[in-house]
Amino acid sequence: MDRLSTLLSQFGVSANLFYSDKLCGMVSYDGADQRGHIHLLQAGSVTLKVPGNSDLLITRPSLIFMPHPSRHQLIGDESQGAQLLCASLTFDGGISNPISVSLPDLLVVPLDELPLLSDTLRWLFSEAAGAHCGREAVLNRLFDLLIILLFRHLLDHNQISTGMMAGMADARLSRSLVQMHNAPQRDWSVAELAKESNMSRAAYAVNFRSILGQTPADYLLSWRISLTQKFLSEGRSITLIADEVGYKNPSALARAFRRKTGCSPRDWMKSVEGERAKRK
Repeated sequence: MDRLSTLLSQFGVSANLFYSDKLCGMVSYDGADQRGHIHLLQAGSVTLKVPGNSDLLITRPSLIFMPHPSRHQLIGDESQGAQLLCASLTFDGGISNPISVSLPDLLVVPLDELPLLSDTLRWLFSEAAGAHCGREAVLNRLFDLLIILLFRHLLDHNQISTGMMAGMADARLSRSLVQMHNAPQRDWSVAELAKESNMSRAAYAVNFRSILGQTPADYLLSWRISLTQKFLSEGRSITLIADEVGYKNPSALARAFRRKTGCSPRDWMKSVEGERAKRK
């Protein structure tokens, strides 16, 4: 059972390097580009300023993970500076990506507490320091790998307390979540899902709601609608999507879509296209 592969095949994340240098002074991000960020502090110290939070002075080599668009500032030490590698993050499906939704706004982890990522980090820093042809392309792919390994670390160490990623970290609940992800068209009952997780129906329902914050039926609906949004944004027709995500006809899917999002699939696509036009 692979908890991550189905998720990432449907709702991937990609990184694009935009800074690799020493920071002496301040750099600001306004979140207007609707992208997340990952900052790697290789050496020196940096102060992270996030509106509404206390300033955070980071003096150890660390990974700063901000998966959601957000206003923030990084201030490098004026005398020694801060050696940084920074990449922007794009989640398939935008801010409604179910992986993105389940992640915390901010995660700061010292690099020496991420042994699973150590080899990739060494390769990243070595590549960043060189001037080989294809450097930026290699760095972007290494950042992609780094993010997958970070997700693996978060799951293996149960470092997210609620939401879908917390459910995926639970040894029993993850079995039923993988089944829903792999077969969203199936009309899953709580009893069937509980059996997949080797739990009683009552215990499964309680644990599911406690960890994921919603019922199994609500989660399945959310997953189906997330898939629908992804498929619509790829240009697929709602007629073809309906059967793939478990609805007898397009009208049934449209009603479920409106119930979940508050708008019709057509209106949702208009808003997506409008946002795309603004970014051009």
